[in-house]
Amino acid sequence: MNTKARRKLPAFVGPLMAIIILAVVLSLTTDRFLTVDNLMNILKQTSVNALIASGMLMVMLTGGIDLSVGSVAILSGCVMGVLMKAGVQSDIILLLAGLGTGLLAGLINGLMFTELELPHPFVSTMGSRMIFRGLALIITGAAPISGFSKGVRFFGNANLFKIMPVCFLLVIAFYAVYYVFLEKTALGRKIYSVGGNKEAARLSGINVKRTLNFTYMMCGLMAAVAGIVIVGRISVAHPAASETADMDAIAACVVGGTSFLGGKGTIVGVLSGALLIGVISNGLDLLGAQTDIKYLATGMLIILSVFLDVFRIKAEERARMLEQAKALA
Repeated sequence: MNTKARRKLPAFVGPLMAIIILAVVLSLTTDRFLTVDNLMNILKQTSVNALIASGMLMVMLTGGIDLSVGSVAILSGCVMGVLMKAGVQSDIILLLAGLGTGLLAGLINGLMFTELELPHPFVSTMGSRMIFRGLALIITGAAPISGFSKGVRFFGNANLFKIMPVCFLLVIAFYAVYYVFLEKTALGRKIYSVGGNKEAARLSGINVKRTLNFTYMMCGLMAAVAGIVIVGRISVAHPAASETADMDAIAACVVGGTSFLGGKGTIVGVLSGALLIGVISNGLDLLGAQTDIKYLATGMLIILSVFLDVFRIKAEERARMLEQAKALA
């Protein structure tokens, strides 16, 4: 057997195995876990994180990061709320305004990195995170806005056949599109190339700045989609919601096998990571754990995933050096 083929397992295998183990443990410790209502609730809880994480994947594949996604999601919902309060009744206009807000925020994040040439997007998106959150508070007067129509709320609280959450169907649809995009299109391959080596990508003719701006725009767009789902779930645009969305999305990506160094990661892996985090959160809720325990568990999961990513990279580097030594011998 080829040792290289034996070494590499799909990134989603680990999280899926963890989900199975957790499902067995939780089904033995609480009779509420393996119920239809609870399983559908896990999908609802996972949807927002999975949507944001799909955009975060695009950015992380280029070696970047976006700490503003939670603020973008909330700002998008608040823009919709302000327009509705101002008299806009068309659901389509409200939804397009929310999506447009996300795209614009993503473009701003991209341009700050590519045109202002800040040392790392960690710096620029940390600043924009506070700016976008502040804008949401300003335009709403720091007060939640309610009164959204059934059409807007449909994406967050409706169920297909009274069972399957529409918000998770959105996840499936977007993930299917992104799978084809990243695996089968030229632009998808360019994103991986930029993350693998920006200079080599530039020398091969790839417009690195344009590619980076595109990924940040897609990250902003997916945050806006998540913002629409949040509005639908809680039926209000709340300027103080989703304070941990950025960390949850990063966790889903890293747990699913996305590398902080760029160039490695799959959309299937991200979905498995988001589902694992959703199962952990739901299980802790069922067991009566406090919020601080959730933070502790998520933080430990991120650290463990990063450690495994570094260990994998070092193992691959050692394997390459060994192969080169054998070839020279």
